[in-house]
Amino acid sequence: MQLVDFTTLTAACSELRAEWIPARLEQVYQRDRFTISIALRTLKRRSWLTVSWHPQAARVCIGDPPPRTPDTFTFSDQLRHQLGGFALVAIEASSADANTPSAIAPWERVIDLQFAKRPGDPAIWHLYVEIMGKYSNVILTGADNLIVTAAHQVNAQQSSVRTILTGQPYESPPALTATIPTLSESQERWQERLSLIPAALRRQMLKNYRGLSPALVVSMVQAAGLDPEQSTDTLPQSDWNALFLRWQEWLQAILKSQSSQSAIPSPTTLVTQKETGTVFHPGWTPEGYNVLGWGIVKPAESVQELLNRYYTDRLNQQEFNQIHHQLSQKLNNVLEKLRLKASTFTERLQQSDQADQYRQQADLLMAYLQNWEPGMKSIDLNDFDTDKPVTIPLDPEKNAVQNAQSLYKRHQKLKRARSAVEPLLNEVQTEIDYLEQVEASLTQLDSYDDPEDLQTLLEIRDELIQQQYLQDPDNRIRRDEEGSHPYRYQTPSGFELLIGRNNRQNDQLTFRMAGDYDLWFHTQEIPGSHGLLRVAPGSVPEEADLQFAADLISYYSRARQSDRVPVVYTEPKHVYKPKGAKPGIAIYKQERIIWGSPQTGINYLR
Repeated sequence: MQLVDFTTLTAACSELRAEWIPARLEQVYQRDRFTISIALRTLKRRSWLTVSWHPQAARVCIGDPPPRTPDTFTFSDQLRHQLGGFALVAIEASSADANTPSAIAPWERVIDLQFAKRPGDPAIWHLYVEIMGKYSNVILTGADNLIVTAAHQVNAQQSSVRTILTGQPYESPPALTATIPTLSESQERWQERLSLIPAALRRQMLKNYRGLSPALVVSMVQAAGLDPEQSTDTLPQSDWNALFLRWQEWLQAILKSQSSQSAIPSPTTLVTQKETGTVFHPGWTPEGYNVLGWGIVKPAESVQELLNRYYTDRLNQQEFNQIHHQLSQKLNNVLEKLRLKASTFTERLQQSDQADQYRQQADLLMAYLQNWEPGMKSIDLNDFDTDKPVTIPLDPEKNAVQNAQSLYKRHQKLKRARSAVEPLLNEVQTEIDYLEQVEASLTQLDSYDDPEDLQTLLEIRDELIQQQYLQDPDNRIRRDEEGSHPYRYQTPSGFELLIGRNNRQNDQLTFRMAGDYDLWFHTQEIPGSHGLLRVAPGSVPEEADLQFAADLISYYSRARQSDRVPVVYTEPKHVYKPKGAKPGIAIYKQERIIWGSPQTGINYLR
């Protein structure tokens, strides 16, 4: 994951100052262990400022509203108590100019969000946001520079370099030791510094200068038409000249951005920035993003939108992969145990099928007691009905009557076993059917493409927690925000086809949304999604519409690798949910069958 570097932080702060200084703080909400959202309101708008100290995704940008669930974190409660009713009046960042007086060391990824009673008043609170990878932190101090609270407190046992504890003075992070980049440095000196020890160009730039990140260096070198891994001792002077031009372009962008900002911009300053807008050019690159316009394949509307989308998607991707792996492992383990249990019950039922055979053998033995002789290990007697010989094993220690009694007892035991095992097998098979339905939903949701995918996966996890297949050690509060939505397609005749992505959606489609004139689809005796073809009164779907629905329903099932799959469809009034059935389970009647082609269904997705 690409980290926020000094250049990106400078660009983000530049936009924030222009658009959100001054702004009234209305609310503080902590989304998770590493992220808070601060509600800001100006005369023109209201939005949420995301402040994150995540080890891989620390950032400051305007982001999405938080979920509508209670906030139970202590850190945000302390911030609400101290900052409630105050105004954000300044955003002070580290300067790129070493001669500029500042409380923050030059080229540090630290910003100071300053809060006062009203614009123009001196700052009463300072919220320091330190973006330093795994050492990232957010620290609140008063005007006296004493720490009031911190997202992550650090004691002397955790760090011998710098402690962060409530009540002690706030100290800036230890200064970097590399050279400070300046426009006053000549190309000869700059080139000499990089080429003193022959090594890869990317490595030398990162080693010798502050404020650079691997992503920035790669984009800068590639923008100059060079290879980042090329050795410095093989570069001709023309390449050095091209790279130095990019180097100065980078420095000029940062210095121009910082020099054009003031703590509280005047209306004239705001107009000037919006009119020029040439300092930063944020956009997407094949590997991530860039705020200088180098190597971008798609421009972004703003740095805020760029950072919010990039890190939201990356964090969602991480969470999606973790939850998907967790659920897959859990389902595999549970299904394996259930299938083993079902196999055991099936074997016991097969054994119980021999119950009548033992009774018949006992009857034969009792009818031909005179044929028994002491010490016999088996006896051959003719069957009553077929008159064919039947070999009956005997216990030589018992007489004929005792052997018959043993056979009668075995017959009764197996009969009792059948009556006991059959309901157990049915119960296990029902559970297997349900979990295979969940497994089919999980298989269809094999990759993350948008936030809807993560929401769908979280609903599957919540369902398994509610059904007690998963534990909820954190006592997570159930999400009450709007749930995920089913897939939507349009048939050749223009009818809308809805397909559930998990059991929650399947139940909603089948038992809440379905109308009298709609058609309900499902693969026949195969786990898969429920489908609903919306049909208006007086309309009749064509054969092509039914085939379209069948192809997609077969694709969104466990049989998606097959060539042909039987799909049933019927009116929703003929679909029922058994009493006490688990989510996604339904029975149907008066169905018709149509054969679907999953391979054809794939073409409808493109």
